[in-house]
Amino acid sequence: MMKWFMVYYLLILGVFPSEKTTHMERTDKQILLGKFNPQSHPDYIKAVAPYTHKDGMYLHKETYDAFKKMHEAAKTDGITLVIVSATRNFDRQKQIWENKWNGVTLVGGKNLKQTISDPVERAEKILSYSSMPGTSRHHWGTDIDINSVSPSYFQSGKGLKEYNWLVENAPVFGFCQPYKHKGIERETGYEDEAWHWTYTPLSCKFTRDYIETVTYDDITGFAGSETAKQIDVIQNYVLGIHHDCTCKE
Repeated sequence: MMKWFMVYYLLILGVFPSEKTTHMERTDKQILLGKFNPQSHPDYIKAVAPYTHKDGMYLHKETYDAFKKMHEAAKTDGITLVIVSATRNFDRQKQIWENKWNGVTLVGGKNLKQTISDPVERAEKILSYSSMPGTSRHHWGTDIDINSVSPSYFQSGKGLKEYNWLVENAPVFGFCQPYKHKGIERETGYEDEAWHWTYTPLSCKFTRDYIETVTYDDITGFAGSETAKQIDVIQNYVLGIHHDCTCKE
């Protein structure tokens, strides 16, 4: 595991989040809703190899800088970390959501359009792992999926070793696992996602701005959007994160 002398060295280099992110102006609502193009936004940058093996992966520059430092530190311990999913805008999230809603993509091996007629029940089933458009943390460029999106991958062998490294060391770089230990410490939200890590110096601010600016009138424009308010998606899912990742004043 990463030695404490390395932590000290990283602190000197400025790996730890600076306070500048806590004093920024309120985030543009269009970014919070994912209704922007990260390819052309000056605050976002394309991830490249060896940090990802996929094309079209964009992140907020601060998130990407922090991940690169974490990637290099992991490498010294024989751990390889790569980004498998980064910023997803509203349109991409809508495609993912509606494919599940309309039965194009099976959920748990089932066509939900055929098996679940009640809109709220169908939406809640999709919400096990997929966000409604306009409510995903992946809209922000602060959240990444690392190495795999398969729960079984992180339960043994190489994947478990990688996960244990992240649990011990990711906080050093400002990253936190928002969807873990569903229960007393996190009563609502998505199922456990060992792969999903958020860069809290930015995502905490984005979360606060989301609460202050986004309403249910903004969460629309996709199949099943009428269920958002009924399910209370903002409270139960946008804010349904582990207490370790909540914003601290």
